[in-house]
Amino acid sequence: MINVCFLISALDHSGGTERVTTLIANSLANRGFNVCIMSSIGGLSPFFELDHRINVISIFPESVSVKKNALGLISRIRKVLIKEKIETLIVVDSINCVFTTIASIGLNINHICWEHFNLNVNLGSSFRSLGRRMAVQWCDHIVTLTQRDKLNWCSRFKVKDMIHTINNPSTCQQQAHSPSLEMKTILCVGRLTEQKGFDLLIDSWSRIVHEFENWKIIIVGSGEDESLLQNMIDEYGLADSIVLKGQQNDVAPFYRSASFFCMSSRFEGLPMVLLEAQSYSLPIVAFDCDTGPAEIIEDNVNGYLVDYLNVDQLANSLKKMMLLDSLSYNRMSQNALENTIHFDLESILLRWEKII
Repeated sequence: MINVCFLISALDHSGGTERVTTLIANSLANRGFNVCIMSSIGGLSPFFELDHRINVISIFPESVSVKKNALGLISRIRKVLIKEKIETLIVVDSINCVFTTIASIGLNINHICWEHFNLNVNLGSSFRSLGRRMAVQWCDHIVTLTQRDKLNWCSRFKVKDMIHTINNPSTCQQQAHSPSLEMKTILCVGRLTEQKGFDLLIDSWSRIVHEFENWKIIIVGSGEDESLLQNMIDEYGLADSIVLKGQQNDVAPFYRSASFFCMSSRFEGLPMVLLEAQSYSLPIVAFDCDTGPAEIIEDNVNGYLVDYLNVDQLANSLKKMMLLDSLSYNRMSQNALENTIHFDLESILLRWEKII
């Protein structure tokens, strides 16, 4: 069976990138592939449970500057590729192609760049932009999470056949759960960073909270903006209706106690949390950001898509959801659950196997 290696920046982080990488790696191991995961930094204590057959290799066990140690990183990656006789290398996040395209020179390796954001976002890193250009030049395949992003790649780089859209799979099976507006809870899950736009959500909520005194917004996650967001909540006088719950190992109870899900992100790749929310039959209100929400949410069918960064419209959509009659809400909830079939793990694995 094929020797497959994933390269990821830090396997011990708790984000969606690490979660879906673990899921795909575990699934390939279950299908008989010989799988290893290289973590550029740390990774010897993965946050998510790994199949015992997967070999984890830490390039730099301690935290270091990747830029300052670029040559060492390239050299160590190459040694692993040769020692483990890797036949297919899946590079998690296009930024890492800066290193892998050089490390694999002269090696007979099927080289796959797995884009986890979207082409219009480089997070202020010239390395990520460089990695994308190098991937187009030297990788065999580039995997995008959405069709919209595939079109962006094809248009910018004038390539077509090497670009494949493979959605993230839902990490949850369909749950036997019937949510209700009577729970009066709006759930948000994500890192407390500018990307996730919780500041926009707080602003939006402040405009309508006086109409919904018994409702609460629960935000699950941690991050560098926690103090900023808490101060904003206090300044708006929303401490009774917006609660920061911090990072949780088990998010299931929060999905089960929510009426619907809200995502206010400024940008995404393909948000795992939306897939999880739908597996619990939760309708969704989300900005139509690049990329992902528009490929998960059908407006007025399984949720509401809000014009990008339109805080007033976000407030109106939250209000519209909270005021739905029970028949309309139940129909939207059922549609959300049924939509999960498009992100079934088995069908997505078949797409991966075609290019591995």
